Amino acid sequence: MKRILILGSLGQLGSEIAYECRKRYGNDNVVLTDIRDDINLPLVQGGPFYKVDCRDGEAILEIVKKHNIDTIYHLAAILSATAERNPLNAWNINMGGLMITLEIARQMGCAVFTPSSIGAFGPTTPKKFTPQDTIQRPTSIYGVTKVAGELLCDYYNHKYDVDTRGIRFPGVISNLTPPGGGTTDYAVEIYYEAVRKHHYTCFLRGDTYLDMIYMPDAVQAAIQIMEANPARLRHRNAFNIAAMSFCPEEQAAYIRTHIPDFTISYEIDPVKQAIADSWPDSLEDYAARVEWDWKPQYELAAMTEDMLNTIKRREL
Repeated sequence: MKRILILGSLGQLGSEIAYECRKRYGNDNVVLTDIRDDINLPLVQGGPFYKVDCRDGEAILEIVKKHNIDTIYHLAAILSATAERNPLNAWNINMGGLMITLEIARQMGCAVFTPSSIGAFGPTTPKKFTPQDTIQRPTSIYGVTKVAGELLCDYYNHKYDVDTRGIRFPGVISNLTPPGGGTTDYAVEIYYEAVRKHHYTCFLRGDTYLDMIYMPDAVQAAIQIMEANPARLRHRNAFNIAAMSFCPEEQAAYIRTHIPDFTISYEIDPVKQAIADSWPDSLEDYAARVEWDWKPQYELAAMTEDMLNTIKRREL
């Protein structure tokens, strides 16, 4: 990677990948876009930035040409819970934006990173240690777009030799940019509410297990796979990665080791609960470990300590 374009650069994942890429490759070599420019001003003002919709192919093509882009991170998307409220909009943005990105990559010879998700799986998928290659019949529109995106990236690789790569992310936990309408948002919110109120009301059942990853590991994975030797990549797209699997009750217990009077209650959101119930409890990530040396650094205890300390420093 020499000249990078990040679409959807101000979101939860995009913002932290953007910071790390600018740190590694230089501000002028990492071009950012998003549909808004009124948040995260250090990123907006810290290097090349364009306010543009990910479906505006003409504008994005001009940016790629102007900055001699060789690698595109396509991170613009509508997330799972938000997507259920407007499936047509989710399809148009998630699939329309990806199609345009892949076409530009085909024309300009760019590599493309596209995130998939545990949402690409469904209720008929094996729930424990979900294999890399398995049944994918999601029941959410978000999941449908993720499966279609995986297949579309494979198609462009096989048909046009576009260097497409991707990861199936678990729920991503961070303390920089708030999440935006995902089913695993509770796992971020719980830390903020623990610091602020010593109580959290969770929208999922206490025994709902889901795979999670701490943002430093997620960012490292996204960059590491794009730097990997392509000759080693048998799968290329949609690699399972795993770091930790836990339920809200377990997360609350770890928080209480730092905030002893923390309590948790439940007001179940039926839409989010149904989505969570259709997803795996834990992923098997052998392919990522073998093909590009994936190895997470954080588990639940270390992440909890770091999240709470960071939020306390910022807010207290």
